[in-house]
Amino acid sequence: MVALGPDVILAHGAATLAPLLQITRTVPIVFAAVTDPVGAGLVDSLARPSSNATGFMNFEYGIGAKWLALLKEIAPGVTRTAVPRDPTQGGSTAMLAVIQTAAQPLSVEVNPVNMRDADEIERAIATFAHTPNGGLIVAAGGRTLLHRDLIIKLAGQYKLPTVYSNRSFVAAGGLISYGPDFVDQYRQAAGYIDRILKGEKSGDLPVQAPTKYELAINLKTAIALGINVPASLLSRADEVIE
Repeated sequence: MVALGPDVILAHGAATLAPLLQITRTVPIVFAAVTDPVGAGLVDSLARPSSNATGFMNFEYGIGAKWLALLKEIAPGVTRTAVPRDPTQGGSTAMLAVIQTAAQPLSVEVNPVNMRDADEIERAIATFAHTPNGGLIVAAGGRTLLHRDLIIKLAGQYKLPTVYSNRSFVAAGGLISYGPDFVDQYRQAAGYIDRILKGEKSGDLPVQAPTKYELAINLKTAIALGINVPASLLSRADEVIE
């Protein structure tokens, strides 16, 4: 791709951006859905990327507290939560720390679930589900997307209320999600591409956090889990799947 001499490259996620930056430090790259690009060493800073890459973050770590609050709102009886994560990714450790901090005043126990492969996920969630009053928080990441259907199946099998990071999980049968509106994010990425094609430097365009989030709820899944979704939560939802 780089050998073709493009004027700009659009990249989705850190798994795409990182190898591109290993190949070129001259071709401008606009990215979307990247978590913690500074911590991952992909840009120097959010305000001044100072490289050939800039774009839009997946979320800020503070959203972890929001996911926990939503879990308690839709399933108040939850006192334990498992957080499936990729242990090889530094961002997953930071997100886990945010959720653990938010859990303390709510008296919720937080358990990390490593997910290097499907067998490990099945074993960990099955073990977690043996004790009552549990729920899941599934953050964004390549491995969570890879194992999306398995995680949704296990959440249903073990009757675990689960909060996901984006609506694709809810559309596939998950209970509830809160995350960035990726359509809006790509509209903004198109604006950055336009500015670069008109002569601006990618390193001068700040990396931006999401400005538009969406809340999605799957009522069919809620019924299957025996959950009565509060009217206050339904009224705030951007999408309700029945």
